[in-house]
Amino acid sequence: MFKKVHLRLTLLCAGITAVIMIIMSLCYLYVSEKGLYRNQFQSFKNDINTITTNLEQQSVISMEWLSKMEAQGKYLFFVLDNGIPFLYNQLKDYEGELPKKQLLDECLNAYNNTFMIEPSVQTSSSYVSYHFEFEFTSDITNMKYFSSVINMGKASSCLEIIVLSSQESLEKQIWTQRQRFILIDITAILLLTVFSFIFTGKLLRPIMENQQKQIQFVSSASHELRTPLAVILSATECCKTAPSDKREGFLNTIQNEGLRMSSLINDMLTLSQSDNHRFSIQIKPVELDTLLMNSFEAFEPLAKEKFITFNIRLPEEALPLCSADPERISQVVSILLHNAISYTPDNGKIELALSHDKEHFCISVKDNGIGISDEDKEKIFDRFYRAEKSRSTKGHFGLGLSIAYEIVKAHGGNIFVTDADGGGSVFTVMLNT
Repeated sequence: MFKKVHLRLTLLCAGITAVIMIIMSLCYLYVSEKGLYRNQFQSFKNDINTITTNLEQQSVISMEWLSKMEAQGKYLFFVLDNGIPFLYNQLKDYEGELPKKQLLDECLNAYNNTFMIEPSVQTSSSYVSYHFEFEFTSDITNMKYFSSVINMGKASSCLEIIVLSSQESLEKQIWTQRQRFILIDITAILLLTVFSFIFTGKLLRPIMENQQKQIQFVSSASHELRTPLAVILSATECCKTAPSDKREGFLNTIQNEGLRMSSLINDMLTLSQSDNHRFSIQIKPVELDTLLMNSFEAFEPLAKEKFITFNIRLPEEALPLCSADPERISQVVSILLHNAISYTPDNGKIELALSHDKEHFCISVKDNGIGISDEDKEKIFDRFYRAEKSRSTKGHFGLGLSIAYEIVKAHGGNIFVTDADGGGSVFTVMLNT
């Protein structure tokens, strides 16, 4: 299921980003191409102004001048004297260099269709000139041209100069720019797809791990509930047929297993409240030394039953008050002491200690019991996790340390386990001052 979700999220993220990038690229190309076209057309107009000024200063337009202008490879010139093509244009068309006659006709048709301008009134002393620029597409060459028709007149003489500038170089520039953007977009989309795959994978990893933990939690909870339930059902069946003097034993078994199930369910509800962020924490000033002394006195009889040396070490100086939930912190200490007594052999040692510095209160429970391997240290606070050595210990479901971890985390503190000198373990709880 997660593989399909991962793939779909990758396609969704990459697809949305790719669409946005393509739209932005198209917008940029549109603005850029409009700008290139506008700049090219403006440059053409400026050149026409220069050419017109140059022509006005000449009394004779020579074939040499026209050849020199066309030799630059930028413009084509057509000259009409009172509607009659210049000999220059006739020779060029005859030599077959370009189908100039047809190109000229197309340009004039486009000019007449675009502009309906009557010739200006001429004076007898000087040239009167005007010019119009426009764009047209030739059916002969299948190319677009910037065009200008320059009209120059003096008295009864009328001279028309048609200037054409091919847009081939501009179209090549635009096409090259489009190819670059296509290549950039394809490369970017591929990189985005790879990035999206990695990114969505990292996003899904906590969800996958959480689902795996939930599956493991349900499986472990089912296993833990099945055992006392099986004992209760078995004792119930036996109670039906057992003599009256033996029924009390079966009833005691049912009661003990019921209490065991109740304890497990309460622990599960506590963790559920933590997961739903409904963990009840009542912060108030707490005297930690008094709290630890009460816990010590409560567990001292259990330690004596196993002949365990149980000591408490408190600071001699007066301690400041700690902002915490006294019932929850007492629950954490009880969990640590209960585990220590359960896993410490007879005649062992347990020490409950409290220390303080400028930033933290430190509560520690040290024992010389069976110890915890490095592999188990990394998982000891996971739910239903128990080291193999203690799996058969009745009454321990593997939830106590998980609850302690959640309580300490809710207080903004930290809990961890280290090896004790000479064997055993040290559980340490750090609370902020």
